[in-house]
Amino acid sequence: MDRVAQHEEAVIATAAATNPGEKVDGARGSLLANDADGEARRHVHDVVRRSGTSFFWGMRVLSRERREAMFAVYAFCREVDDIADEPGELTARRQELDEWRTEIDRIYAGRPMQPTARALLPAVSRYQLPREEFLAVIDGMEMDLTNSMRAPTFEELRLYCRRVAGAVGMLSVRVFGATEPQSRDLAVSLGEALQLTNILRDLDEDAARGRLYLPRELLEGHGIPAASPPEVLRHPALPMVCRDLAALARERFAESEALIAQCDRRRLRPSIVMMEIYRRILDRLEHRGWKDIDRDVTIGTGAKLALFMRHGFL
Repeated sequence: MDRVAQHEEAVIATAAATNPGEKVDGARGSLLANDADGEARRHVHDVVRRSGTSFFWGMRVLSRERREAMFAVYAFCREVDDIADEPGELTARRQELDEWRTEIDRIYAGRPMQPTARALLPAVSRYQLPREEFLAVIDGMEMDLTNSMRAPTFEELRLYCRRVAGAVGMLSVRVFGATEPQSRDLAVSLGEALQLTNILRDLDEDAARGRLYLPRELLEGHGIPAASPPEVLRHPALPMVCRDLAALARERFAESEALIAQCDRRRLRPSIVMMEIYRRILDRLEHRGWKDIDRDVTIGTGAKLALFMRHGFL
């Protein structure tokens, strides 16, 4: 699946850890922490505009300063996601991910070089964003790059969700200003709910890339051998696997709602908007069923606007 679709929901939907983040070093870091340079700011705006996604729906409730920080986080996710998804030689793409790890170190030294990294610097400084969460996102991309996510175990799948969804959420809600201890649990539960929904939505697209995120235990439990992704998707027992995974996603949404109730809901308005959008996607997936997985399920602008108006002004 396009993990930026995952990231953009995780960016605005999961919660933050409350451990203090690292501080940016150096005079240049202090200078740039006041505002991203114009080129860097224009670059991340262009990335967001080109995406044409639902990212803006959650971001509309944020102040300009917080919105700029989220644009930078989104652009980072897009760029590392593209490395994992674009064709090319494996060694070269691994090197590109390693270069991003080096660039993350430069951010925390106050000397970023790439436009997106320069745009991230003010957010890292202002909201004390943890270095390890950026690195976790890159680690998640590497899991896809090495094809280790073909019928993973539940344990592997949860680690993947934590990296590509939870880690971005840890960054995001620091920007939102959520600080409650329960937000750490929310990062895991809501990130996983969104990720599982994406997996169910993008089965056909992922199989075309040679990927299969359905957990091995569910496949084996329903008598489906962990064969090639297209073979798995043609198996008559596939709907039962999807039904079980959808039930797990429902559980995670319910956990997330209970955790949000223990936090300052005003801080988590972007999270709530995206949670409701993705619940609606899961509703439509279940209504469509699991035999016509090549039939797209989407949420129209009108429905998103209605959800935004209902949940974005708490």
